[in-house]
Amino acid sequence: MTEPPRPFDEIRLLLANLPGPDKDSVAAARARDALLTKPPGALGRLEELVEWLAAWQGRAEPRIERPLVAVFAGNHGVVAQGVSAFPAEVTAQMVANFTAGGAAINQICKTQGIGLKVFELALEKPTRDFTREPAMDEREAAATFAYGFEALADGVDLFAPGEMGIGNTTSAAAIYAALYGGPAARWTGRGTGVDDAGLARKNAVINAALALHGAALNDPLEVLRRLGGREIAAMAGAIIAARVNHAPVVLDGYVACAAAAVLHALDPLAIDHCVAGHVSAEGAHRMVLEKLGKRPLLDLDMRLGEGSGAALAIGLIRTALACHRDMATFDSAGVSGKPD
Repeated sequence: MTEPPRPFDEIRLLLANLPGPDKDSVAAARARDALLTKPPGALGRLEELVEWLAAWQGRAEPRIERPLVAVFAGNHGVVAQGVSAFPAEVTAQMVANFTAGGAAINQICKTQGIGLKVFELALEKPTRDFTREPAMDEREAAATFAYGFEALADGVDLFAPGEMGIGNTTSAAAIYAALYGGPAARWTGRGTGVDDAGLARKNAVINAALALHGAALNDPLEVLRRLGGREIAAMAGAIIAARVNHAPVVLDGYVACAAAAVLHALDPLAIDHCVAGHVSAEGAHRMVLEKLGKRPLLDLDMRLGEGSGAALAIGLIRTALACHRDMATFDSAGVSGKPD
């Protein structure tokens, strides 16, 4: 008798059937770029960003009309081990701050004309302490992954996943250590500002978790459920939802990239529709981006999370698109181009 599919089987099947880039749209964008009043390649990575938009939106004339930052908030049982400088209740307090418009991400999105949504993920029920047992069971992790699809329900054309969750830099560091090899100290940072003793506890906690979960960590989805948080699982789902809905993704910092790292470990092509918005000052984010094959657009020594670095990068991407769309061509401006 055939066994029914397990929850993670559906995720693996989804990743095996993702849409690819639209090469015809890339060619059309490249052809227009050749007509603009500038030397070929003079705008550097701005030109590459337009081609990236065209490829993953599937549009010869890409647009940014409905950009969105989605902040996913979750609590972590491992906070009980003293890995954060702040108590778990700060997660809910910050969610209220987002809702009231008082956080940094609110100001960035307002200034850049970006939509903002906040998704609470059972804040009253933290994940389990991963030093003692898996943070989530398979069904819970898969359901949270699926919940991430909700962020892409409104025709978003450029997407940035963000997060909030006391203890989530510990979870992210544990994921990196599991995927790329320990010890924990190679990947950890000070998060919300732990002192030396707190950083030592953080490293010890992660090393203990790696030992506890052992060989099960050979599977990236097991890494996600055993060491991850609900916000990380939801961001992973949202990144894939964006791919399915032809919305390119701008990755944020240290924690958001943990979701991308799980997907990349499952299939390196799964995050081809993503660019790195910035490199965070937290932990070993620069090394993580090297593992993911992503070169950051911005380097501002930020380590806030919330989608803040990605939101700032969206402003740069919009500028790239404006140059591509609104610059005059040699013919329309009466400027002599290169001789044939």
